Amino acid sequence: MDLNHYLAERVRMIETALSRHVPPASRKPATLHRAMRYSLLAGGKRLRPVLCLAAAEACGGKASAALPLACAVECVHTYSLIHDDLPCMDDDDFRRGRPTSHKVFGEGVAVLAGDALLTVAFEIAAKVPGWPRYPLAAVIAELARASGSLQLIAGQVADLEGERRDLGAGDLRFIHLRKTAALLTSSIRLGAMSANTTPARLKALTLFGRSLGLAFQVIDDILDVTQTSDKLGKSAGKDVAAGKATYPAIHGLEKSRAEARRLTAESGRALRGFGRDADILRAIAAYLLQRDY
Repeated sequence: MDLNHYLAERVRMIETALSRHVPPASRKPATLHRAMRYSLLAGGKRLRPVLCLAAAEACGGKASAALPLACAVECVHTYSLIHDDLPCMDDDDFRRGRPTSHKVFGEGVAVLAGDALLTVAFEIAAKVPGWPRYPLAAVIAELARASGSLQLIAGQVADLEGERRDLGAGDLRFIHLRKTAALLTSSIRLGAMSANTTPARLKALTLFGRSLGLAFQVIDDILDVTQTSDKLGKSAGKDVAAGKATYPAIHGLEKSRAEARRLTAESGRALRGFGRDADILRAIAAYLLQRDY
């Protein structure tokens, strides 16, 4: 099993599908569609959609069946990045290795491009047929919950309200379970649902996703204070400058690294019932941990 080959192949599949799912840049209003495509097709790890496809395959399904859901999740994720970078939020000028949407198109168009990507995500997801255990209504509800006021948006609000405040470990976990882990977990769940997986396997993959999502955020927090902007593809040191609660700020670097290892191991234990079928998911978890080394 060659993880690099798998990732490259799946990313190509996702990029092709994403380009097909959003209007061409020439379609009126052209500025809006250019802005949508500028952020959506800017590259990046494509972690969430890749996990969606890998989860489907781990449950005996096909990547092609999960692909629309993978694209829907990536549209939601990109919308959240556009809004997260706005001056009224985290105020960042650099994302995925180039200027952020509002620096290129202005704040108004950036807001609307994010809005449009969130909307098109549900249009894409609505194209799947649904499955015996998971009808279309359940699929749409899954994506809506992960994107809504109790999860992704809740995490963003808590993150904003926590700036320059003395937050504890519990507060930080609340933020990152929602701002980061919720959509990542939903990506995995949607992939498994596309394979009509059993409730027991869906529960195990939910546990895997939550642990992996938290580990991913711990590592991101570490990289923010240890790496350069060029390596990250976004502005380094922004969290410290904004007075945000982060794992290194609360626990220190070495304890944060230990926590990332613990969470990655925890994610692996959640997959014990899958055997070799989940080798790609295990390899992705190990690969993400290695980003800090």
